[in-house]
Amino acid sequence: MKVIICGAGQVGWQIARHLSGEKNDVTVVDSNPDLVRRATDTLDVQGLAGFASYPDVLDRAGARDADMIIAATHSDEVNMVTCQVAHSVFAISRKIARLRSQSYLDAIYSDLYRRDHMPIDVVISPEREVAEAALQRLAAPAAFDTEQFFDGKAQLMGLRLDDDCPVVNTPLRQLSDLFSTLRVVVLAVRREGRLFAPESGDQLFVGDEAYLFAPVEDIPRTLEVFGKSESKQERIVIVGGGNIGLAVAKSLEDRRGGIRSKVIEKSRSVAEFAADTLERTIVLHGDGLDVSLLQEAGVSRADAVLVVTDDDKTNILAAVRAKALGCPMAISLINDPTLQPLLEPLGIDAYINPRATTVSSILRHIRHGRVRGVYSIGDSEAEVIEAEVMSTSSIAGSAIRDIDFPEGVLVGAIKKGDVIHKPTGGLRIEAGDVVVLFAMAHDVAQVEQLLQVSIDFF
Repeated sequence: MKVIICGAGQVGWQIARHLSGEKNDVTVVDSNPDLVRRATDTLDVQGLAGFASYPDVLDRAGARDADMIIAATHSDEVNMVTCQVAHSVFAISRKIARLRSQSYLDAIYSDLYRRDHMPIDVVISPEREVAEAALQRLAAPAAFDTEQFFDGKAQLMGLRLDDDCPVVNTPLRQLSDLFSTLRVVVLAVRREGRLFAPESGDQLFVGDEAYLFAPVEDIPRTLEVFGKSESKQERIVIVGGGNIGLAVAKSLEDRRGGIRSKVIEKSRSVAEFAADTLERTIVLHGDGLDVSLLQEAGVSRADAVLVVTDDDKTNILAAVRAKALGCPMAISLINDPTLQPLLEPLGIDAYINPRATTVSSILRHIRHGRVRGVYSIGDSEAEVIEAEVMSTSSIAGSAIRDIDFPEGVLVGAIKKGDVIHKPTGGLRIEAGDVVVLFAMAHDVAQVEQLLQVSIDFF
């Protein structure tokens, strides 16, 4: 597949890294020559310095025979015009644009993106994706990372294992024997900074970060087995009243169950806008690092604090300060993945990585074919893929034990009709089944070959 990626920032670079690693023909376009050079020096891609919305630049990038264009520059307007030029001049069949401004995303203006107006096939909103990720973190306070699969009927959870975890030092195969009716699978473990797919003889240790996959009805029991407890989140303090904080606060207002939230915002104009937009949420104007303001917001009595300003260091410090004041759970927005190892020692319970969230969302649409969902783990170290098995796939009709999966690939679950099955060696995967697979980044291409997604795409 020939793909043009417009924008060589963090998101564009990660998408280029994924697609070039899967042997696609990728060209990266950016107005900053240094970013283009970084992409061509570190990835197997072609690069072109220039403005992505210019027809002559797209022509030199190979737009005449491109299969897809992904517009992920920092400007919404450049992304929109790029897709228009790609459609009108070069007839590129699939166009994906990243749009940030909420005005462009309002449902009442959705006709704007019809093929005879502004032809964009898929609109990705980082703020909306991140707000949804934040709501998922709040809904699963025991987990530092979560994602839903099978239309919300199953969940991936990242859990840190503490001293009181009942199953530490227990081989994974023994877990299956002890809890035979529990449909949970340990898909990955991060130990001392290294992520790996565990084998049946591996044990879990205190300090490990385990990624578990389970149907939603099995999650309460799963949390119990791994030494975690469920707690209701009824009082939330949100630091940062921009697009993300505002979207989270509005969603919390729309939910039943008496959730009460307060928003702290440093910018007066942004705080006033949030106060006008929200109906039942108290908005406080001031610095989220101010102890007296955090106390006024009731952080010590809150169930969780969510820090989503546009500055990583502010997010970390405000979360640490909230924890010091007695808040039991702190979630922080972190753009720089190199800061993530600092979070656990500082006592921050969970984080949201906007880049990984956006990359996962774009990959979900790139993979097209029979792939229904993709979630990127860590700094794009691995993926959890949900896909429908086609009749032409080499795994259709085979028992799991007979499938030659790469070493870094594990099956999380198989959905047959409406029933979710825990993978066992003798379970046969049939055409039409939906599978969830964990794959280390270097194994993703082989997984897609097994699923034969590329054939279906064309």
